[in-house]
Amino acid sequence: MRHIAGFALLLALATPAVASADAERASVLYSQKDYAGARAIAEPLAASGDIEAMAMLGTMYRKGQGVAVSLDKAIAWYEKAAGGGNAAAALALGLVYLDGSLGGVDYDKGSKWLRQSATAGNAEAQLNMGLLASGAFNNPPDWAEAARWYRLSADQAYAPGQYNLGVLFLEGKGVGRDAIAAAAWIGKAAAQGNADAALDYGVLVFRGDGVRKDEKIGAQWLLVSARRGNVVAQNRVARLYAFGKAVAADPVEAQKWNLLAAKGGRPDAELDNMLGTLTAGQKSEAQSRADAFKPEGGTQ
Repeated sequence: MRHIAGFALLLALATPAVASADAERASVLYSQKDYAGARAIAEPLAASGDIEAMAMLGTMYRKGQGVAVSLDKAIAWYEKAAGGGNAAAALALGLVYLDGSLGGVDYDKGSKWLRQSATAGNAEAQLNMGLLASGAFNNPPDWAEAARWYRLSADQAYAPGQYNLGVLFLEGKGVGRDAIAAAAWIGKAAAQGNADAALDYGVLVFRGDGVRKDEKIGAQWLLVSARRGNVVAQNRVARLYAFGKAVAADPVEAQKWNLLAAKGGRPDAELDNMLGTLTAGQKSEAQSRADAFKPEGGTQ
């Protein structure tokens, strides 16, 4: 089973939204990657006090979109937007202070802005507050507090929050151990395409932990995770195909997934030995399938 997702996996900044009537075109231009056009509209709006335009400019300077990267300018715009109550800007500002972009971590400032965003209802900020409470940055874990934040995030149908809450129920951290609740929350995240959740939900269904046992359905969830690039799932799927467990035995497909898992850092000496008896043609076909593999969707 996977444990709580690492903080570094959640540092991507959301695309800014500009909601005022005149600024809708700026939002469209930004989504079309016409950053110069978006900036031309956003700058005067921000100067006149439009909070969403301020947040957009913060992200543009943070990412170097149509402008040279400037963390100082990004922080300045984010602070103005966050000071006006923009939760997404407060989240982005918190992550800037925590992700090492400034050459180090300013935990006090980062956690302050994350908390402001989370308290305002931002689901990603709530997730990150849960991660802080789970021991990120060497904090002593406060699992009850982590569970509280994860639940707030999960209740907004945010897949990483659902997954992490499910893991706490699975392990009995901050909440009572409850396999049924764990399977329910992890299953919700898996249904949204979260690769880690699909892996764990597949294992739960395969074993019948907290949910009706069905090895074939469990194998399909493992395959969903593997197709989305999860290397642990790729190794599990390789084994299923190699041993004909819950799927029809297929040594070529087994070797394809074995190659992909090994490439991702999950080698399997037992499978290597077992599949070493494939013919040259079978090995070539497996390699071709592995070379053609592209992960499906994202890993939300």
